[in-house]
Amino acid sequence: MTDQDFQAWMQEVQAGVETALETLLPPASAVPHRLHEAMRYTALGGGKRVRPLLAHASGALFGAEAGALARVASAVEMIHVYSLVHDDMPCMDDDDLRRGKPTVHVAYDEATALLVGDALQAQAFAALAGIDSLPPARQVAMLRLLAEAAGSGGMCGGQAIDLDSVGLALQREELERMHQLKTGAMLRVSVILGALCGKDLAPPELEALNAYAKAIGLAFQVVDDVLDATADSATLGKTAGKDAADNKPTYVSILGLDQSKELAEQLRREAHQALAPFGEQAQRLRELADLIVQRKA
Repeated sequence: MTDQDFQAWMQEVQAGVETALETLLPPASAVPHRLHEAMRYTALGGGKRVRPLLAHASGALFGAEAGALARVASAVEMIHVYSLVHDDMPCMDDDDLRRGKPTVHVAYDEATALLVGDALQAQAFAALAGIDSLPPARQVAMLRLLAEAAGSGGMCGGQAIDLDSVGLALQREELERMHQLKTGAMLRVSVILGALCGKDLAPPELEALNAYAKAIGLAFQVVDDVLDATADSATLGKTAGKDAADNKPTYVSILGLDQSKELAEQLRREAHQALAPFGEQAQRLRELADLIVQRKA
């Protein structure tokens, strides 16, 4: 498959996710108008859609049903967007730029931003619960997996550790643990939920997907840290240099720039190795691992 094929596939998936989100989010015409408008402002028309892309690539590997996959992709994106809205608020990272436009608390206000995050999280579970084509037991398992990935044992837990670590000299293992929760948990669940849209996974299949997800989850954060140290705000679509300014521990601050780049490349190779049992069928997942490591924003 050519790079052009991959780009076309990505654009097709991203357009499909946009359509699904437009349908699954409440219309701005529904009461409360301002809240619904703000939810749509932040969720639509922007972002790389990495988590939906992972869900679709994984789903394709296991013959996933299209309707179920659209809802899974929307659900993981809603959770991700809610986390960004809250992450950008003054009580957390206090940022005023996201995806190249003003953050929700700037464009609206803090109270609205708080409610937008709360509502998007609830909407994600509504989207996932609305799948009517999967065996009920598998669907309940998927709801539980998403809850675990988003909660204190996953994304929220990682964010809590991140906030507690400002100004501290973390060891590399501690930094890795934080990012496995903060970023890795939602990337992993995107891969697993996409696959579960197709079938119940055998233990070796789950093990291979977990190994892949662990590698790309860490790679994603390593590259994020490299970009924060080297790219500008216009390229990133968010404020550059913020980690250093906020005295946050990063891979770059612990390992240095060159070693961080080497680590990202090593993790990309590990992701490819994890997919070996699936052969050519896992090409999209391989290409996404490459995208995560080679991206410029």
